[in-house]
Amino acid sequence: MNQVSIKKNNNNVDLPQWDLTLLYTSPKDKKLNEDFLLLDKLVKNFRSYKGEVASLNNSDFCSAIKEYEKITDLSGRISSYAQLFHSQDLLDSARSEFYQNTIDKLTKISSEIIFFCLEINSLDDTKINDFLDDKIISRYESWIKDIRVFKNHELSDDLERLINEKSLVGKNSWIRLFDEIEANISCEVNGKKLSLTQSLNLLSDYDPEVRKAAGKSIGEELALNAKTTAFIFNNIAKDKIIDDEWRNYKKPISYRNNCNLIEDEVVDSLVKVIKDSYKDISHRYYSIKAKLLKKDKLEYWDRNAPIYNEEKKFIDWAEAKAVVLDSYKEFDYKLYEVANDFFKYNWIDAPASKGKASGAFSHPTVPSANPYILLNYLGSTRDVMTLAHELGHGIHQVLASNKGALQCSTPLTLAETASVFGEMLTFKHMLRSEKNIFNRRILLSGKIEDMLNTTVRQISFHEFETIFHNQRLKGEVSLEKICEIWLDVQRESLGPVFNFQEEYKYYWSYVSHFVHVPFYVYAYAFGDCLVNSLYDVYECEGVDNFEQKYIDMLRAGGTLRHKELLKPFALNTSDPKFWKLGVNTIIKLIDDLENII
Repeated sequence: MNQVSIKKNNNNVDLPQWDLTLLYTSPKDKKLNEDFLLLDKLVKNFRSYKGEVASLNNSDFCSAIKEYEKITDLSGRISSYAQLFHSQDLLDSARSEFYQNTIDKLTKISSEIIFFCLEINSLDDTKINDFLDDKIISRYESWIKDIRVFKNHELSDDLERLINEKSLVGKNSWIRLFDEIEANISCEVNGKKLSLTQSLNLLSDYDPEVRKAAGKSIGEELALNAKTTAFIFNNIAKDKIIDDEWRNYKKPISYRNNCNLIEDEVVDSLVKVIKDSYKDISHRYYSIKAKLLKKDKLEYWDRNAPIYNEEKKFIDWAEAKAVVLDSYKEFDYKLYEVANDFFKYNWIDAPASKGKASGAFSHPTVPSANPYILLNYLGSTRDVMTLAHELGHGIHQVLASNKGALQCSTPLTLAETASVFGEMLTFKHMLRSEKNIFNRRILLSGKIEDMLNTTVRQISFHEFETIFHNQRLKGEVSLEKICEIWLDVQRESLGPVFNFQEEYKYYWSYVSHFVHVPFYVYAYAFGDCLVNSLYDVYECEGVDNFEQKYIDMLRAGGTLRHKELLKPFALNTSDPKFWKLGVNTIIKLIDDLENII
């Protein structure tokens, strides 16, 4: 076992830092160079299949898939290390140089094997079915079927290679510039210079003056970079328009829905149900919150404010760890054991520090390694929920690793299942343990707000993207127009109780998903409503052996579609009632809060 590295935060609490030596010891690691040489050799040998896939027999086709999977795993290991190493300090020029050079090499390598999936998609259904009749090849059936979803949207081998290689100086360059701008933001709050992450955290501070100072400083700093960020947004969107036109995607969201293996009508149903529920959930809750805060109107910096203006309890790392692990243990001991490995083997990086990637994530790396979790832990209840959330991702990634590099990953819509479920387990555990009515109100309001942030806020983000991308089809969208779209969707989703000050119009510009993965955000609402419905089945004991079926669902990785995964729980995402059941969970929590006020 590796020695756990710790770092003290401002509250003198020991926080773990991950140990990436399980991947490579450093950018100069001899093993890294050896793996690049091995990768070059594997790719060179694999190129012998170019132009020959249609003529392969079953045995050779199976061998080709296994070689492709080995290349995928090895290149994934290298890219994972580069991304994780870089994320620890985005402002370090040496790390940035290493990251960019590594991605450049891997992009070139990936271009050499693009032909394989293209040639599989050139095969007719009869040939594919003949391959899948083979017992060994059939193990890769879901991967092959997922590839063929893109059959009618692919270009020639040469064009695909060109697009892939030019992405380094196109889309990927804009993403890198955006990340560096965001990492370099420094907000002055009451005389202190803080990172964007630290400043955003102050929007949930107990002191309204601190929230106001943070909110205004964030808006002012975002405004300084707004023209550049708007230019980045426009270029990312135009790049997507060109790609969509060549690939014959009818709507800006169509490619993302294909990637998520989900039907357009299912997403449309989700969005409609959430939007139709704005008045019953977000408008209603924030009106209650205004009364609790003794205000006629809420300022935008009050959205995540504690419902009582008293200093929040600081939750140290040891307590956060115990709460989350106990929550998983109560549900199923197997999941607890997997979760505990993240602490035991030092797979978590928790401190918030200058230059570190903002937010939180669980990077799956590859099946031959292990996931790594990045946090910016500052001791709030929300940070505890974030730990539970990312551990859910990590557990999912560990359990699904048995499916191999080609079939372990799930679409974005299902990738949030285990994370949101883990949050719910932790919330319910904390609520059961809390006997003080005052503290129960705080827990309930916090959970309601997290759920509103995951459903209402993400669907409003989705609407912002939809309107922006549709506008971009007609030409470049001005900074003023982007800000106008942002404010319109915020007013609609949050309700009339809010005041939006001038600087808030720039808050769209820090949402990294808009740049990194356009139309990602609805997956959060999808996952939250899905888990609400799933948890309702669990609490009502409507399914026998629920825990094992849940674990089996996670172990399936990307081998099953959403309808197949939910069938054992008698749930169907095509039915609007499914989404309404998820919304009703939020309504019930608002009812519970009102009953104890």
